[in-house]
Amino acid sequence: MAKLWAGRTDGNTDKAADEFNSSIGIDGRMFRQDIKGSIAHAAMLGRTGIIAPDETDRIIDGLAGILDDLESGVLTIDPAAEDIHMFVEQVLTERLGELGKKLHTARSRNDQVALDTRLYLRDIAAQLMQKLTSLISALCDRAEEYKNTIMPGYTHLQRAQPVTFGHHLMAYAMMFLRDVGRIGDAKTRMNVSPIGSCALAGTTYSTDRRFEARSLGFDGICLNSIDGVSDRDFCLELASALAITMMHLSRLSEELVLWSSWEFGFVSLSDAYTTGSSIMPQKKNPDMAELVRGKTGRVYGDLMALLTMLKGLPLAYNKDMQEDKELIFDACDTALSCLGITEGMIRTMSARPERMRAAAGEGFINATDLADYLVGKGLPFRSAYKISGGIVAYCIKNGKTLETLSLDEYKGFSDLFDSGVFAAIDMEACVNRRTSEGGTSVASVEAQIAAVRESINESELTT
Repeated sequence: MAKLWAGRTDGNTDKAADEFNSSIGIDGRMFRQDIKGSIAHAAMLGRTGIIAPDETDRIIDGLAGILDDLESGVLTIDPAAEDIHMFVEQVLTERLGELGKKLHTARSRNDQVALDTRLYLRDIAAQLMQKLTSLISALCDRAEEYKNTIMPGYTHLQRAQPVTFGHHLMAYAMMFLRDVGRIGDAKTRMNVSPIGSCALAGTTYSTDRRFEARSLGFDGICLNSIDGVSDRDFCLELASALAITMMHLSRLSEELVLWSSWEFGFVSLSDAYTTGSSIMPQKKNPDMAELVRGKTGRVYGDLMALLTMLKGLPLAYNKDMQEDKELIFDACDTALSCLGITEGMIRTMSARPERMRAAAGEGFINATDLADYLVGKGLPFRSAYKISGGIVAYCIKNGKTLETLSLDEYKGFSDLFDSGVFAAIDMEACVNRRTSEGGTSVASVEAQIAAVRESINESELTT
């Protein structure tokens, strides 16, 4: 394919250099955004009188035809093309002749690629937000189902206090809800149009950048043409938000791996999201959860590569920036697939409440409630804490639990104990007394579910 930029040079680059320079294999996916942007640009050129109205109509019709042919498969993207922008312009020129060459008036590939990337990532950001809200909805559904299921809550991976499985799942719903907000913020900041910045200095043509921006659904324009072509903050911000999202997915995946192990046995993952062993017939491996956990590092790498690629670049555009798309596209693709897989695992897993309840009965996770019981009798908390700790040590030494101690044994530690102590340390009571906002009581979990569902309904309206 002839080089549209040939002129200052003869365009006869080495074949290896052509392949090295080509980005069509990466940016070809932006063909819809490229054609959409070109249609808006042609409309602006006609509106401002830079080209004749009939020429505008013919160019727009030609571009629409190329889009139809690409989507139907009649036309395929030429892998020999340097990039998607050159390919579309070349095909347009082949179909319209000299008229096709007028499309690139008052723009450069520098602002064109910045435009296409913003348009594409804006669409992907909306998809990511939808995937997140779907996962959050799944977590809310399962939290509703297990709002009464008692399990041990952990700190330092040691049994700490009783919580409900629904409460635990809602912690992840809160994380992913913040991710929706972060991606939405990134989407808002990327929604300004760079087109009309041209190579870096603007143009001598009397263009209407704001008309072009409005027609493409942008909230405004980049106010500095140098920044318009050299800014990739929107890629970094989205990649950063996705790195945090992946971290949350990885933490959830780690717990699914732990919970589905024989040692925990809290959940059983669906066969649809597990694999077997080639040699050990008893194995049911949580491979999908492990892969989500592993792919987190990949998205971290995409972010770090973007940051490193940009950190030493002088203004304005440099060819290094061609690397941005492969990295941010990979981060988006990876996050989208991991979100879908995780939702599937959550919706299809089977919880084992009896195992959770049995684990909650061990480890003295109601010891804080024992101390609170003594505080209710007028004892300072630190004194109550010391007595409760002594009782736990006594139980460990004698192979007992707080529930199996006799009242006389309790009174051996303090005369403040009476028969009410057994109701105070009852596991269900321990959970449902925690009625503070955000706590683990059933009423509190129900309030959390309602609040999160309201938030995701609102976010769906904005995507």
